[in-house]
Amino acid sequence: MSAYSTAEPSFDPVAAARAVLHEARVASLATLTSEGHPFASLVTFATMPDLAPALWLSDLAVHSRNLAQDNRASLLVVAPGGEGGDPLAGARVTLTGTLARTDDPAAARRFGAVHGSAGRPDFADFHAYRMNIASAHLVAGFGRIVTLSADDLRIDLGEAEGLISGEAMIVDHMNEDHAEAIALYATVLLGLPPSEWRLSGCDPDGVDLVAPGSKARLPFPSRATTVAEAGGHLKHWAKLARERMTATKN
Repeated sequence: MSAYSTAEPSFDPVAAARAVLHEARVASLATLTSEGHPFASLVTFATMPDLAPALWLSDLAVHSRNLAQDNRASLLVVAPGGEGGDPLAGARVTLTGTLARTDDPAAARRFGAVHGSAGRPDFADFHAYRMNIASAHLVAGFGRIVTLSADDLRIDLGEAEGLISGEAMIVDHMNEDHAEAIALYATVLLGLPPSEWRLSGCDPDGVDLVAPGSKARLPFPSRATTVAEAGGHLKHWAKLARERMTATKN
């Protein structure tokens, strides 16, 4: 974390920056033209298990042609909503690093889970890209401006190979067989409006939920490194949500 942080001691900039990336679906991508000029474009993105952004880009796009010459890039991500209609009132994170094509199936899968088939066209000129973050600059309000390193921001995947290799199975199983539980996670535990909530990802720190036009994050009460540990948290949440619903009715 930057020695030049202006945030108050009680503020958790890592949690705030991660929240922006977990909740946002759209970002501004800046690449460099062949003349060296910054070129900004609007893109959609998802996140990988370690929180690296994953994008689905066309070879025909100007930003893709720029990246083929110089893969240095910046991504500005703004938290959804904001306060009082002020576009600068919400938290935002500017990521700097490099952006390159990836064959990791998790990138295409996680992007598709957030944006659907319409948002991830299956055309030959489209490819998955992953951002290798070098640093992150968080602006979360007055006195809450912090520069974070990639290590600060990254979700630790150490010793979590079992969970990561089983992530797709967890997500598919929950979406196919436990839609009711997922709805309870969103509406009861997170207080979100009813919608077609689904799981889009699972990592050692928690799960990502997605609904049409919305994303949300539900953190685990303790770190999970295996499918069994993540499953234990998911079962506990379902039980807790049903208990809360019963208590409310009584």
